[in-house]
Amino acid sequence: MTRQRYRIRFRKQGDLRWISHRDLLRTLERLFRRAELKLAMTEGFHPRPRMSFASALAVGVTGLDEVMELELAEATPAAELLQRLQQHTVAGLQFHAVEALAANSPKGRVVSVTYECPVPEQRRAEIAGAIQRLLGEQTHWVARPGGKQPVEVRRTIGRLELAGDRLQMQLTVTPQNPARPRELLAAIGLGSPLDDQDQELVLTRTTVDLTNMERS
Repeated sequence: MTRQRYRIRFRKQGDLRWISHRDLLRTLERLFRRAELKLAMTEGFHPRPRMSFASALAVGVTGLDEVMELELAEATPAAELLQRLQQHTVAGLQFHAVEALAANSPKGRVVSVTYECPVPEQRRAEIAGAIQRLLGEQTHWVARPGGKQPVEVRRTIGRLELAGDRLQMQLTVTPQNPARPRELLAAIGLGSPLDDQDQELVLTRTTVDLTNMERS
């Protein structure tokens, strides 16, 4: 049998956005077994399916184009794999693309992520001004929990703008300074734990861009 790696794109939305990454893994394992996939497994006392994610999605965030890699113990046509996943999926999880990867293809590294969220009409002028002030700064330092050293987040901003009724932001991702969208939201006055009117703020990750992945 010939093993085969696949890159899979999917949506995680609705009530499913409230489950943790660990629970998502369990959900996917059950789905794969319902689809009767011949999974390649890790070694050791507790073998698990060989799958990995470009970037774990935070709890409460909707993902429209998430990326994972899955290895099967026996090669299956990409179109057939996509069909099986679609047939056996659960509410809130939608698969929309499968790509078979070459054996020597490296794992894609995340270089940028794009998010958006709605902005109430009564706050748009205020938020537009806050965006301009933040973009005008050379640096913007954020203190993270746990007593860690502050991190500079201004350099992670590739794009930050109001487009109609929605805030859009593209963040650069590096191993030394992974982007945290809620830090940028707090910097412009959205999503602060002290701001009751933003408690229902719905954040959506629209794209995850990799080094060796061309978007269709």
